[in-house]
Amino acid sequence: MSWKGDAIVIGSGFGGAMAAHALVHAGHRVLMIERGDWVGRGPDDPDFGRPGLASRHYSLESAYNVTAGRKRYRAGSWSCVGGPSVFYGGASYRFRPRDFEPNDAIVADSGAEWPFRYDDLEPYYSAAERLLRVAGDAAAPEPRRSVPYPQPPAPLAKSSRAIAEAARRLGMTPSRIPLAISYTGEGDRMGCMRCGRCDGYACFLQAKNDLATMLIPGLLRQGMELRTNTVCVRLVRAGSRVDTVECVHRETGARETFTAPTVILAAGALATPHLLLASGLDSVNPAGDAIGRYLTRHRNAVIFGAFARRPNPHQEFDKHIAILDFYDAAGCIQQLTPAEGLVRAYLPRVLRTPAAIFLSRASGLLVIAEDQPRPENRVTIDPTTRDRFGMPRLAVRHAYTPRDEAVARLLVTQAKRVLREAGAMFTLVHPIETWSHALGTVRMGHDARSAPLDADGRFRGVDNLFVVDGSALPRSASLNPSLTISANALRVAALVAQGAGDGVGRASRSLPVWHSQPVLKIH
Repeated sequence: MSWKGDAIVIGSGFGGAMAAHALVHAGHRVLMIERGDWVGRGPDDPDFGRPGLASRHYSLESAYNVTAGRKRYRAGSWSCVGGPSVFYGGASYRFRPRDFEPNDAIVADSGAEWPFRYDDLEPYYSAAERLLRVAGDAAAPEPRRSVPYPQPPAPLAKSSRAIAEAARRLGMTPSRIPLAISYTGEGDRMGCMRCGRCDGYACFLQAKNDLATMLIPGLLRQGMELRTNTVCVRLVRAGSRVDTVECVHRETGARETFTAPTVILAAGALATPHLLLASGLDSVNPAGDAIGRYLTRHRNAVIFGAFARRPNPHQEFDKHIAILDFYDAAGCIQQLTPAEGLVRAYLPRVLRTPAAIFLSRASGLLVIAEDQPRPENRVTIDPTTRDRFGMPRLAVRHAYTPRDEAVARLLVTQAKRVLREAGAMFTLVHPIETWSHALGTVRMGHDARSAPLDADGRFRGVDNLFVVDGSALPRSASLNPSLTISANALRVAALVAQGAGDGVGRASRSLPVWHSQPVLKIH
Protein backbone atom coordinates (compact mmCIF):
# COMPACT_ATOMS: atom_id res chain seq x y z
CA MET A 1 0.00 0.00 0.00
CA SER A 2 1.43 3.36 -0.97
CA TRP A 3 0.55 6.23 1.32
CA LYS A 4 0.66 9.66 -0.29
CA GLY A 5 2.01 12.14 2.19
CA ASP A 6 5.10 13.85 3.51
CA ALA A 7 6.16 11.98 6.63
CA ILE A 8 5.60 8.76 8.52
CA VAL A 9 5.96 8.96 12.31
CA ILE A 10 6.43 5.62 14.08
CA GLY A 11 5.23 5.91 17.67
CA SER A 12 2.82 8.28 19.39
CA GLY A 13 4.68 8.99 22.65
CA PHE A 14 6.50 12.18 23.58
CA GLY A 15 8.90 12.03 20.63
CA GLY A 16 6.39 10.98 17.99
CA ALA A 17 3.52 13.24 19.02
CA MET A 18 5.70 16.33 19.37
CA ALA A 19 7.41 15.70 16.02
CA ALA A 20 4.04 15.19 14.36
CA HIS A 21 2.76 18.43 15.90
CA ALA A 22 5.63 20.43 14.41
CA LEU A 23 5.22 18.83 10.98
CA VAL A 24 1.42 19.15 10.83
CA HIS A 25 1.61 22.82 11.84
CA ALA A 26 4.19 23.34 9.10
CA GLY A 27 1.65 22.05 6.55
CA HIS A 28 2.99 18.52 6.15
CA ARG A 29 0.76 15.50 5.63
CA VAL A 30 1.65 12.99 8.37
CA LEU A 31 0.85 9.34 8.98
CA MET A 32 1.34 8.19 12.57
CA ILE A 33 1.76 4.47 13.20
CA GLU A 34 1.05 3.17 16.70
CA ARG A 35 1.40 -0.41 17.93
CA GLY A 36 -1.28 0.03 20.60
CA ASP A 37 -4.82 1.37 20.80
CA TRP A 38 -6.66 4.18 22.57
CA VAL A 39 -6.96 3.89 26.34
CA GLY A 40 -10.58 4.05 27.44
CA ARG A 41 -11.30 6.61 30.15
CA GLY A 42 -14.94 5.87 31.01
CA PRO A 43 -16.34 3.64 33.77
CA ASP A 44 -17.50 1.08 31.19
CA ASP A 45 -13.96 0.47 29.96
CA PRO A 46 -12.41 -2.78 31.30
CA ASP A 47 -9.24 -0.89 32.26
CA PHE A 48 -11.02 1.86 34.18
CA GLY A 49 -9.22 2.52 37.47
CA ARG A 50 -6.51 -0.07 36.82
CA PRO A 51 -2.77 0.73 36.65
CA GLY A 52 -1.12 0.44 33.27
CA LEU A 53 0.80 -2.73 34.13
CA ALA A 54 -2.49 -4.47 34.92
CA SER A 55 -4.28 -3.22 31.81
CA ARG A 56 -4.86 -4.78 28.42
CA HIS A 57 -2.31 -2.33 27.03
CA TYR A 58 0.48 -4.29 28.71
CA SER A 59 1.43 -7.41 26.77
CA LEU A 60 3.94 -10.26 26.64
CA GLU A 61 3.26 -10.85 22.94
CA SER A 62 6.76 -9.58 22.10
CA ALA A 63 8.42 -10.29 25.45
CA TYR A 64 12.12 -9.60 25.78
CA ASN A 65 14.78 -11.29 27.85
CA VAL A 66 16.34 -9.09 30.54
CA THR A 67 19.62 -9.50 32.37
CA ALA A 68 19.81 -6.82 35.06
CA GLY A 69 22.82 -7.34 37.27
CA ARG A 70 22.35 -10.86 38.61
CA LYS A 71 18.64 -11.00 37.80
CA ARG A 72 17.26 -12.64 34.70
CA TYR A 73 13.64 -12.46 33.66
CA ARG A 74 11.25 -11.93 30.77
CA ALA A 75 9.45 -8.62 30.50
CA GLY A 76 6.59 -7.36 28.41
CA SER A 77 5.78 -3.92 27.11
CA TRP A 78 2.72 -1.74 27.03
CA SER A 79 1.60 0.18 24.00
CA CYS A 80 -1.15 2.73 23.56
CA VAL A 81 -2.00 5.96 21.77
CA GLY A 82 -0.03 8.64 23.61
CA GLY A 83 2.62 6.15 24.71
CA PRO A 84 4.11 6.49 28.20
CA SER A 85 2.46 9.87 28.74
CA VAL A 86 -0.90 8.21 29.43
CA PHE A 87 0.44 6.44 32.51
CA TYR A 88 3.25 8.74 33.66
CA GLY A 89 3.12 10.95 36.74
CA GLY A 90 3.25 14.29 34.93
CA ALA A 91 6.68 15.47 36.17
CA SER A 92 8.01 17.78 33.43
CA TYR A 93 11.52 18.95 34.19
CA ARG A 94 14.02 20.79 32.05
CA PHE A 95 17.52 19.35 32.23
CA ARG A 96 19.93 21.84 33.77
CA PRO A 97 22.49 23.73 31.63
CA ARG A 98 25.33 21.79 33.27
CA ASP A 99 23.70 18.53 32.15
CA PHE A 100 24.56 19.48 28.57
CA GLU A 101 28.21 20.20 29.41
CA PRO A 102 31.01 17.61 29.43
CA ASN A 103 31.28 15.71 32.73
CA ASP A 104 34.07 13.16 32.91
CA ALA A 105 32.81 11.76 36.22
CA ILE A 106 29.69 10.49 34.46
CA VAL A 107 30.75 10.14 30.83
CA ALA A 108 34.14 8.49 31.56
CA ASP A 109 35.32 6.82 28.34
CA SER A 110 31.83 6.35 26.83
CA GLY A 111 32.13 9.26 24.38
CA ALA A 112 28.65 10.51 25.32
CA GLU A 113 28.19 14.16 24.35
CA TRP A 114 25.40 16.56 23.58
CA PRO A 115 25.73 18.14 20.12
CA PHE A 116 24.11 21.33 21.43
CA ARG A 117 23.72 23.23 24.69
CA TYR A 118 20.84 24.23 26.93
CA ASP A 119 20.34 27.61 25.26
CA ASP A 120 19.81 25.89 21.90
CA LEU A 121 17.02 23.79 23.37
CA GLU A 122 15.45 26.43 25.63
CA PRO A 123 12.89 27.76 23.11
CA TYR A 124 11.70 24.21 22.49
CA TYR A 125 11.42 23.55 26.22
CA SER A 126 9.13 26.58 26.38
CA ALA A 127 7.06 25.31 23.45
CA ALA A 128 6.74 21.84 24.97
CA GLU A 129 5.67 23.28 28.33
CA ARG A 130 2.97 25.29 26.61
CA LEU A 131 1.70 22.31 24.63
CA LEU A 132 1.51 20.23 27.83
CA ARG A 133 0.24 23.14 29.95
CA VAL A 134 2.85 22.51 32.61
CA ALA A 135 2.12 23.98 36.03
CA GLY A 136 5.19 25.19 37.89
CA ASP A 137 6.85 27.84 40.02
CA ALA A 138 9.53 29.85 38.21
CA ALA A 139 10.66 31.27 41.56
CA ALA A 140 12.06 27.84 42.43
CA PRO A 141 15.67 26.97 41.54
CA GLU A 142 15.35 26.95 37.77
CA PRO A 143 17.51 27.23 34.68
CA ARG A 144 17.07 30.30 32.51
CA ARG A 145 13.64 30.46 30.84
CA SER A 146 12.31 32.82 28.19
CA VAL A 147 8.64 32.61 29.23
CA PRO A 148 6.82 31.79 32.48
CA TYR A 149 5.08 28.49 33.13
CA PRO A 150 1.66 28.22 31.46
CA GLN A 151 0.01 27.53 34.85
CA PRO A 152 0.82 28.20 38.50
CA PRO A 153 1.19 25.14 40.74
CA ALA A 154 -1.67 23.76 42.81
CA PRO A 155 -1.91 24.32 46.58
CA LEU A 156 0.26 21.93 48.57
CA ALA A 157 -1.28 18.84 50.12
CA LYS A 158 -0.92 18.42 53.90
CA SER A 159 1.66 15.66 53.46
CA SER A 160 3.62 17.85 51.02
CA ARG A 161 3.77 20.69 53.53
CA ALA A 162 5.12 18.27 56.13
CA ILE A 163 7.88 17.07 53.78
CA ALA A 164 8.79 20.63 52.77
CA GLU A 165 8.95 21.84 56.37
CA ALA A 166 11.08 18.87 57.38
CA ALA A 167 13.50 19.54 54.54
CA ARG A 168 13.81 23.20 55.53
CA ARG A 169 14.55 22.28 59.15
CA LEU A 170 17.42 20.17 57.82
CA GLY A 171 18.79 23.17 55.89
CA MET A 172 17.55 22.02 52.49
CA THR A 173 15.68 24.08 49.89
CA PRO A 174 12.52 22.27 48.76
CA SER A 175 10.92 23.34 45.49
CA ARG A 176 7.84 22.52 43.45
CA ILE A 177 7.76 19.72 40.88
CA PRO A 178 6.58 21.07 37.50
CA LEU A 179 3.59 18.96 36.50
CA ALA A 180 1.65 18.54 33.26
CA ILE A 181 -1.67 18.65 35.07
CA SER A 182 -4.60 21.05 34.64
CA TYR A 183 -5.94 22.22 37.96
CA THR A 184 -8.87 24.16 36.52
CA GLY A 185 -11.42 22.90 34.01
CA GLU A 186 -11.47 23.94 30.36
CA GLY A 187 -14.34 23.24 27.97
CA ASP A 188 -15.70 19.77 28.76
CA ARG A 189 -12.50 18.80 30.60
CA MET A 190 -12.61 18.87 34.38
CA GLY A 191 -9.74 20.07 36.50
CA CYS A 192 -7.66 17.78 38.69
CA MET A 193 -9.59 16.39 41.66
CA ARG A 194 -6.30 15.35 43.39
CA CYS A 195 -7.33 11.71 43.59
CA GLY A 196 -3.76 10.47 44.01
CA ARG A 197 -3.86 8.33 40.86
CA CYS A 198 -1.41 9.88 38.41
CA ASP A 199 1.67 7.66 38.45
CA GLY A 200 0.81 4.47 36.61
CA TYR A 201 -2.80 5.40 35.81
CA ALA A 202 -4.71 6.92 32.91
CA CYS A 203 -6.60 9.99 34.13
CA PHE A 204 -10.34 9.43 33.64
CA LEU A 205 -10.95 13.19 34.01
CA GLN A 206 -8.30 13.94 31.33
CA ALA A 207 -6.85 16.46 33.76
CA LYS A 208 -3.39 14.95 33.35
CA ASN A 209 -2.20 16.52 30.13
CA ASP A 210 -1.02 13.42 28.32
CA LEU A 211 -0.54 13.35 24.56
CA ALA A 212 -3.71 11.36 23.89
CA THR A 213 -5.59 14.21 25.56
CA MET A 214 -3.69 17.35 24.60
CA LEU A 215 -2.12 16.82 21.18
CA ILE A 216 -3.22 13.85 19.12
CA PRO A 217 -6.97 14.60 18.83
CA GLY A 218 -6.19 18.09 17.53
CA LEU A 219 -3.67 16.73 15.03
CA LEU A 220 -6.27 14.29 13.72
CA ARG A 221 -8.70 17.12 13.16
CA GLN A 222 -5.99 18.93 11.22
CA GLY A 223 -5.56 16.02 8.85
CA MET A 224 -3.02 13.70 10.43
CA GLU A 225 -3.80 10.01 9.88
CA LEU A 226 -3.38 7.52 12.71
CA ARG A 227 -3.06 3.76 12.30
CA THR A 228 -3.55 1.98 15.62
CA ASN A 229 -2.78 -1.68 16.40
CA THR A 230 -0.11 -1.54 13.71
CA VAL A 231 3.28 -3.10 14.42
CA CYS A 232 6.27 -1.86 12.41
CA VAL A 233 8.48 -4.84 11.64
CA ARG A 234 10.97 -3.55 9.09
CA LEU A 235 12.40 -0.43 7.50
CA VAL A 236 13.37 -1.25 3.93
CA ARG A 237 16.30 0.69 2.53
CA ALA A 238 16.89 1.59 -1.11
CA GLY A 239 20.28 3.20 -1.50
CA SER A 240 20.66 5.97 1.07
CA ARG A 241 16.95 6.25 1.90
CA VAL A 242 14.26 4.28 3.69
CA ASP A 243 12.00 3.28 0.82
CA THR A 244 9.26 1.33 2.62
CA VAL A 245 7.89 0.85 6.13
CA GLU A 246 6.60 -2.71 6.56
CA CYS A 247 3.89 -3.32 9.15
CA VAL A 248 1.70 -6.10 10.53
CA HIS A 249 -1.79 -5.46 11.90
CA ARG A 250 -1.75 -6.54 15.52
CA GLU A 251 -5.21 -8.16 15.45
CA THR A 252 -5.70 -9.46 11.93
CA GLY A 253 -2.10 -10.28 11.01
CA ALA A 254 -2.54 -8.49 7.68
CA ARG A 255 0.66 -7.05 6.24
CA GLU A 256 0.81 -3.47 5.00
CA THR A 257 3.52 -1.25 3.56
CA PHE A 258 3.77 2.53 3.59
CA THR A 259 6.08 4.99 1.88
CA ALA A 260 6.84 8.67 2.42
CA PRO A 261 9.74 11.05 1.73
CA THR A 262 10.59 11.29 5.46
CA VAL A 263 10.46 8.65 8.20
CA ILE A 264 10.63 9.67 11.87
CA LEU A 265 11.25 6.86 14.34
CA ALA A 266 9.96 7.34 17.89
CA ALA A 267 9.20 3.85 19.18
CA GLY A 268 11.15 4.17 22.43
CA ALA A 269 14.64 3.44 23.73
CA LEU A 270 14.13 -0.33 23.50
CA ALA A 271 11.86 -0.67 20.47
CA THR A 272 13.71 1.83 18.25
CA PRO A 273 17.07 0.00 18.27
CA HIS A 274 15.11 -3.25 18.00
CA LEU A 275 13.58 -2.10 14.71
CA LEU A 276 16.85 -0.64 13.40
CA LEU A 277 18.80 -3.84 14.13
CA ALA A 278 16.03 -6.07 12.78
CA SER A 279 16.09 -3.99 9.58
CA GLY A 280 19.86 -4.33 9.23
CA LEU A 281 20.36 -0.58 9.19
CA ASP A 282 23.34 -0.83 11.54
CA SER A 283 25.31 -2.05 8.52
CA VAL A 284 25.12 1.37 6.78
CA ASN A 285 25.75 3.54 9.84
CA PRO A 286 29.38 4.47 10.61
CA ALA A 287 28.50 4.02 14.30
CA GLY A 288 26.54 0.84 13.64
CA ASP A 289 28.14 -1.02 16.53
CA ALA A 290 26.84 1.66 18.94
CA ILE A 291 23.18 1.02 18.00
CA GLY A 292 21.58 -0.55 21.04
CA ARG A 293 24.54 0.27 23.31
CA TYR A 294 24.94 2.91 26.07
CA LEU A 295 21.53 2.11 27.56
CA THR A 296 20.74 4.22 30.64
CA ARG A 297 17.67 4.13 32.88
CA HIS A 298 18.58 6.11 36.03
CA ARG A 299 19.47 4.56 39.37
CA ASN A 300 16.08 5.00 41.02
CA ALA A 301 14.59 3.92 44.32
CA VAL A 302 11.55 4.76 46.43
CA ILE A 303 12.00 5.36 50.15
CA PHE A 304 8.82 4.82 52.15
CA GLY A 305 8.41 6.37 55.57
CA ALA A 306 5.91 4.70 57.92
CA PHE A 307 3.96 7.06 60.20
CA ALA A 308 1.87 6.44 63.31
CA ARG A 309 -0.99 8.37 61.73
CA ARG A 310 -1.95 8.55 58.10
CA PRO A 311 0.14 11.37 56.59
CA ASN A 312 -2.28 11.70 53.68
CA PRO A 313 -5.68 10.73 55.17
CA HIS A 314 -7.69 11.82 52.14
CA GLN A 315 -5.32 10.01 49.72
CA GLU A 316 -5.00 13.13 47.63
CA PHE A 317 -2.34 13.66 44.99
CA ASP A 318 0.77 14.86 46.81
CA LYS A 319 3.55 14.58 44.25
CA HIS A 320 4.47 18.22 44.83
CA ILE A 321 7.88 18.62 46.47
CA ALA A 322 11.40 18.14 45.11
CA ILE A 323 14.79 18.54 46.78
CA LEU A 324 17.61 19.50 44.42
CA ASP A 325 20.26 20.41 46.99
CA PHE A 326 22.30 17.32 46.08
CA TYR A 327 21.81 17.56 42.34
CA ASP A 328 25.43 18.23 41.38
CA ALA A 329 26.81 15.57 43.70
CA ALA A 330 24.24 12.82 43.14
CA GLY A 331 20.80 13.68 41.75
CA CYS A 332 17.32 14.70 42.88
CA ILE A 333 14.74 13.67 45.45
CA GLN A 334 11.04 13.92 44.61
CA GLN A 335 7.89 13.29 46.53
CA LEU A 336 5.87 10.35 45.26
CA THR A 337 2.29 9.37 46.09
CA PRO A 338 2.26 5.73 47.33
CA ALA A 339 -0.17 4.00 44.98
CA GLU A 340 -2.01 0.91 46.18
CA GLY A 341 -2.87 -0.11 42.62
CA LEU A 342 0.76 -0.24 41.56
CA VAL A 343 1.62 -2.38 44.56
CA ARG A 344 -1.18 -4.77 43.66
CA ALA A 345 0.14 -4.94 40.10
CA TYR A 346 3.74 -5.65 41.16
CA LEU A 347 3.52 -7.86 44.25
CA PRO A 348 2.49 -11.51 44.72
CA ARG A 349 -1.11 -11.90 45.84
CA VAL A 350 -0.18 -12.95 49.39
CA LEU A 351 1.64 -9.64 49.98
CA ARG A 352 -0.88 -7.25 48.45
CA THR A 353 -3.17 -6.68 51.43
CA PRO A 354 -0.45 -6.08 54.05
CA ALA A 355 1.38 -3.86 51.59
CA ALA A 356 -1.78 -1.80 50.98
CA ILE A 357 -2.22 -1.35 54.75
CA PHE A 358 1.39 -0.22 55.07
CA LEU A 359 1.05 2.28 52.21
CA SER A 360 -2.00 3.89 53.81
CA ARG A 361 0.33 5.07 56.60
CA ALA A 362 3.31 5.89 54.39
CA SER A 363 4.80 8.81 52.54
CA GLY A 364 7.15 8.21 49.64
CA LEU A 365 10.25 9.92 48.27
CA LEU A 366 11.73 8.95 44.91
CA VAL A 367 15.46 9.35 44.30
CA ILE A 368 16.74 9.75 40.74
CA ALA A 369 20.46 9.45 40.01
CA GLU A 370 22.03 9.63 36.57
CA ASP A 371 23.65 6.32 35.62
CA GLN A 372 26.77 6.14 33.51
CA PRO A 373 26.37 5.34 29.80
CA ARG A 374 28.34 2.12 29.29
CA PRO A 375 28.75 0.13 26.03
CA GLU A 376 28.04 -3.17 27.79
CA ASN A 377 24.58 -1.92 28.80
CA ARG A 378 22.71 -2.65 25.62
CA VAL A 379 19.93 -4.26 23.64
CA THR A 380 20.58 -6.97 21.05
CA ILE A 381 18.45 -9.19 18.83
CA ASP A 382 18.32 -12.97 18.49
CA PRO A 383 17.43 -13.82 14.86
CA THR A 384 16.89 -17.49 15.80
CA THR A 385 13.82 -16.70 17.91
CA ARG A 386 10.95 -14.60 16.60
CA ASP A 387 7.65 -13.28 17.93
CA ARG A 388 4.32 -13.76 16.22
CA PHE A 389 4.93 -10.71 14.04
CA GLY A 390 8.19 -12.11 12.71
CA MET A 391 10.44 -9.78 14.75
CA PRO A 392 13.63 -11.28 16.23
CA ARG A 393 13.56 -11.59 20.00
CA LEU A 394 15.00 -8.63 21.90
CA ALA A 395 17.48 -9.09 24.73
CA VAL A 396 18.28 -6.34 27.25
CA ARG A 397 21.38 -6.26 29.43
CA HIS A 398 22.04 -3.62 32.07
CA ALA A 399 24.10 -3.30 35.24
CA TYR A 400 24.88 -0.28 37.38
CA THR A 401 28.46 0.79 38.02
CA PRO A 402 29.92 1.29 41.53
CA ARG A 403 29.67 5.04 40.92
CA ASP A 404 25.93 4.71 40.15
CA GLU A 405 25.33 2.77 43.37
CA ALA A 406 27.36 5.24 45.45
CA VAL A 407 25.41 8.33 44.38
CA ALA A 408 22.11 6.49 44.86
CA ARG A 409 23.12 5.61 48.43
CA LEU A 410 23.87 9.27 49.10
CA LEU A 411 20.39 10.27 47.94
CA VAL A 412 18.70 7.46 49.87
CA THR A 413 20.45 8.60 53.06
CA GLN A 414 19.20 12.16 52.60
CA ALA A 415 15.67 11.01 51.77
CA LYS A 416 15.58 8.94 54.95
CA ARG A 417 16.67 12.00 56.94
CA VAL A 418 13.78 14.02 55.54
CA LEU A 419 11.19 11.33 56.26
CA ARG A 420 12.41 10.82 59.82
CA GLU A 421 12.43 14.58 60.42
CA ALA A 422 8.83 14.61 59.17
CA GLY A 423 7.92 12.03 61.83
CA ALA A 424 8.38 8.64 60.18
CA MET A 425 8.87 5.79 62.66
CA PHE A 426 10.97 3.81 60.21
CA THR A 427 11.79 3.71 56.49
CA LEU A 428 11.93 1.08 53.78
CA VAL A 429 13.83 1.26 50.48
CA HIS A 430 12.37 -0.24 47.31
CA PRO A 431 14.57 -0.20 44.17
CA ILE A 432 12.86 0.75 40.90
CA GLU A 433 13.75 -1.68 38.14
CA THR A 434 11.40 -0.65 35.34
CA TRP A 435 12.45 0.77 31.96
CA SER A 436 10.25 3.87 32.08
CA HIS A 437 13.33 6.15 31.95
CA ALA A 438 15.28 4.08 29.39
CA LEU A 439 17.44 6.30 27.16
CA GLY A 440 20.52 6.49 25.00
CA THR A 441 20.52 3.45 22.71
CA VAL A 442 20.68 5.42 19.42
CA ARG A 443 22.40 8.53 20.67
CA MET A 444 23.14 11.89 19.09
CA GLY A 445 26.64 13.29 18.88
CA HIS A 446 29.26 15.00 16.76
CA ASP A 447 31.49 11.92 16.40
CA ALA A 448 30.25 9.82 13.47
CA ARG A 449 32.22 6.86 14.79
CA SER A 450 30.39 6.62 18.12
CA ALA A 451 27.03 8.42 17.66
CA PRO A 452 24.45 6.87 15.27
CA LEU A 453 22.62 10.23 15.01
CA ASP A 454 24.01 13.58 13.94
CA ALA A 455 23.14 16.89 15.62
CA ASP A 456 19.93 17.15 13.58
CA GLY A 457 18.68 13.75 14.78
CA ARG A 458 19.34 12.20 11.36
CA PHE A 459 20.34 8.54 11.29
CA ARG A 460 23.80 8.51 9.78
CA GLY A 461 23.93 6.58 6.50
CA VAL A 462 20.22 7.09 5.71
CA ASP A 463 19.25 10.51 4.40
CA ASN A 464 15.53 10.51 5.25
CA LEU A 465 15.44 8.71 8.62
CA PHE A 466 15.33 10.64 11.92
CA VAL A 467 15.08 9.42 15.53
CA VAL A 468 13.36 11.59 18.17
CA ASP A 469 12.55 9.41 21.20
CA GLY A 470 14.52 8.79 24.38
CA SER A 471 17.04 6.61 22.56
CA ALA A 472 18.49 9.82 21.02
CA LEU A 473 19.50 11.34 24.37
CA PRO A 474 23.22 10.71 25.04
CA ARG A 475 22.85 11.28 28.80
CA SER A 476 19.96 10.96 31.21
CA ALA A 477 20.79 13.76 33.69
CA SER A 478 19.08 13.14 37.06
CA LEU A 479 15.59 14.28 36.14
CA ASN A 480 12.50 12.90 34.45
CA PRO A 481 13.26 12.84 30.71
CA SER A 482 9.84 13.41 29.11
CA LEU A 483 10.14 17.19 28.61
CA THR A 484 13.64 16.90 27.15
CA ILE A 485 12.46 14.20 24.73
CA SER A 486 9.57 16.49 23.78
CA ALA A 487 11.76 19.55 23.28
CA ASN A 488 14.31 17.68 21.18
CA ALA A 489 11.54 16.18 19.02
CA LEU A 490 10.17 19.66 18.34
CA ARG A 491 13.67 20.83 17.48
CA VAL A 492 14.40 17.97 15.07
CA ALA A 493 10.98 18.18 13.41
CA ALA A 494 11.43 21.93 12.93
CA LEU A 495 14.65 21.17 11.04
CA VAL A 496 12.87 18.54 8.96
CA ALA A 497 10.07 20.97 8.17
CA GLN A 498 12.65 23.56 7.07
CA GLY A 499 14.40 21.05 4.82
CA ALA A 500 16.67 19.50 7.49
CA GLY A 501 19.48 22.04 7.53
CA ASP A 502 23.01 21.20 8.48
CA GLY A 503 23.07 22.43 12.05
CA VAL A 504 21.16 23.29 15.19
CA GLY A 505 21.91 27.01 15.02
CA ARG A 506 19.50 27.88 12.22
CA ALA A 507 16.55 26.21 13.89
CA SER A 508 17.32 27.95 17.18
CA ARG A 509 17.46 31.39 15.56
CA SER A 510 14.50 30.93 13.23
CA LEU A 511 11.68 29.36 15.19
CA PRO A 512 8.73 27.88 13.31
CA VAL A 513 5.39 29.66 13.25
CA TRP A 514 3.70 27.29 15.69
CA HIS A 515 6.19 28.26 18.42
CA SER A 516 4.62 31.69 18.93
CA GLN A 517 1.01 30.65 18.42
CA PRO A 518 -1.36 29.61 21.22
CA VAL A 519 -1.97 25.91 21.67
CA LEU A 520 -5.00 24.73 19.73
CA LYS A 521 -7.95 23.67 21.84
CA ILE A 522 -8.85 20.04 21.27
CA HIS A 523 -12.29 19.88 22.83
